[in-house]
Amino acid sequence: MNSTKEATFSGFTAEDFEVFAIDGLEPRMEALIARVRPKLTALGELIQPHLATLCGEEMYVHVAKHARRTVNPPKDTWVAWAANKRGYKALPHFEVGMFGTHVFVVFAIIYESPRKVDFGRAMAAKLNEVKQIVPAHYYWSPDHMSPQGTPQAELSDEQLLEMANRLQNVKKSEIICGLRFDKNDPLLRDGDAFVRQVEDTFQQLLPLYRMATV
Repeated sequence: MNSTKEATFSGFTAEDFEVFAIDGLEPRMEALIARVRPKLTALGELIQPHLATLCGEEMYVHVAKHARRTVNPPKDTWVAWAANKRGYKALPHFEVGMFGTHVFVVFAIIYESPRKVDFGRAMAAKLNEVKQIVPAHYYWSPDHMSPQGTPQAELSDEQLLEMANRLQNVKKSEIICGLRFDKNDPLLRDGDAFVRQVEDTFQQLLPLYRMATV
């Protein structure tokens, strides 16, 4: 298959974000599939070789399907990369996705992953190292389903340690770290520049991925 055309990312437009204002599961899903999913698929293909090189292992692209939804329309959508062809939720992974307000570019360990305990221990033991790895304007969140997050510059050591301890002790705990871009950010309209930003962000977050996979 010739993927040259498929692997062209033109950036996100205002129309893409408007998908999340459409009422009803079926109408929103139809618009999401038509407008947004092809862009996430292309982005997945473009970033995959870079991530595979960074991580030193094969990384597989997983575009959100929202297949289990029967009533509530999705509030967000995403593409994830992980070292397993069958799925990503049980593994530390990277994601690019969008809510109606912004795009996020993150490293994530969600509650399905047993590796969150190991990462929680490593984060607690190497807190100063983590703070040096993660730039002050990157945000942390304990909930991948929430559009909210807190910049590292606004978090105390105690708050970061609390996140690390939750990963070790709370079954439904999660950790997200990365960048957010407001829907009006001109970077999102420039496909090539955004791809470079994603690659740079994942390179910055690679030490966290390594801490979670050793």
